[in-house]
Amino acid sequence: MDGSERPVNHHGDHPGFSGLTGQLCAVAFLLTGRETGRLAADLTAVSATDHVLDIGCGPGNACRIAAARGARVTGVDPSAAMLRVARIVTRGASVTWVKGGAEALPVPDAGATVAWALATVHHWPDVDAGLAEIHRALGPGARFLAVERQTEPDATGISSHGWTGAQAETFAAMCESAGLTTVRVGSGRAGKRRVWTVHATRP
Repeated sequence: MDGSERPVNHHGDHPGFSGLTGQLCAVAFLLTGRETGRLAADLTAVSATDHVLDIGCGPGNACRIAAARGARVTGVDPSAAMLRVARIVTRGASVTWVKGGAEALPVPDAGATVAWALATVHHWPDVDAGLAEIHRALGPGARFLAVERQTEPDATGISSHGWTGAQAETFAAMCESAGLTTVRVGSGRAGKRRVWTVHATRP
């Protein structure tokens, strides 16, 4: 199966990050995720008036960047190991850490002004359910952003974690079907890594 045929959540059956292995991965992610967090905060123009929902926050790099810009932040991740590391390394920031997944976000209706999913959509078990939850959790005019590493159609193993251009376009169409508007696909860089971005607005 080449990249044009893979679903956008082609690693949705990933076993997740747990125990000591999960904590070691979290430490590794601390060293590699800052550029993507800065890109997300810039593209969504995060400010002190925002409540940011980070879906699949991992050890919290992007959460801390948003909090440093004055935003209130809720970091959601299905991995207790990731959240444990996030709590240890976060001091004095306005971040709430909650165990959960995209398909059942632990936030009230219209409770967030920004939601992002940074290198996580390709792991969601149910993309349609995740987008329905994002639509519910965002208030009118709120912004949504997904970022995924650019991959080649024939990539395998760790190199396949991310999206091809076709997968980015497919996800954009799914956002529109979920009721999000002004959906657009972009291409950019997070540090040295080329990434696809999908922007949308909650009407």
